[in-house]
Amino acid sequence: MTRLASLRRLTGLALLALMLLGLQAGCASLDERQRGWIFQPSDRTWAGGLAAAEGMEDVWIGFKSTADGSDVRLHGLWLPQLDARAPVLLYLHGARYDVRGSAPRMRRLHALGFSVLGVDYRGFGKSTPGLPSEAMAAEDARAAWDWVAQRHPGARRFIFGHSLGGAIGVNLASQVGDEAGLIVEGSFTSIPDVVSSFRWGWLPVSPLITQRFDAASRVADIGSPLLVVHGSRDSLIPPRLGQQLYERAREPKRFVLVEGGSHHNTNAVGQAQYREALSTLFGL
Repeated sequence: MTRLASLRRLTGLALLALMLLGLQAGCASLDERQRGWIFQPSDRTWAGGLAAAEGMEDVWIGFKSTADGSDVRLHGLWLPQLDARAPVLLYLHGARYDVRGSAPRMRRLHALGFSVLGVDYRGFGKSTPGLPSEAMAAEDARAAWDWVAQRHPGARRFIFGHSLGGAIGVNLASQVGDEAGLIVEGSFTSIPDVVSSFRWGWLPVSPLITQRFDAASRVADIGSPLLVVHGSRDSLIPPRLGQQLYERAREPKRFVLVEGGSHHNTNAVGQAQYREALSTLFGL
């Protein structure tokens, strides 16, 4: 065994030992650390998001959590079309920034003809505070979808998810039956698969991951057309994970690889490809 291989093995064993110690300290602590690492919840955004969010309407969605019976209040941003017959899209954002951080992407989707509702999960922005989880985000997404369905029952309604929001969107679409289509951008098959793509992904940590976001096992349950979009230069989520998610889905479906697109700018770089795919797959 070479010196480099020995060092790598020792480092891996040390990390694994730390994880096992974390288990001994309590599974709850390990779960909370994962939730914080995956979601990175925040009430902050970046300057471009603040500017793009100007003029959007504030929306408040209240419901009672089925998990613990608590009262939940979600904050969202609403960007309608002048045409009341326009399709409506629920936007599910990824980690780190609140919904205002996705305002530029929401505006580009609005330019493609959608009325758009973007919503913050618990723990983000002005929504009910707390550490989010996979189960909580799924509940929040369903509440937002019900809001859209109640207020726009006659409209074609779509789900859009970026990055982590793509896995949340896959879960939502697998549970409801009234969506006209699902769009995921820069997303993945599961959190264990994302972790395995890291430099230290050879470590056997998958059994310790509690927040799995296993979109690959749910995507075949979706009964509407699926559009999977990925940037060729996405350095955070490898394009192969988007391709693998697409391959597990049923027809009708389409995979669009945007050349030069990163994890953050694919929506902008690939606007023309978006427009063509929406026309071909969804008839928009």
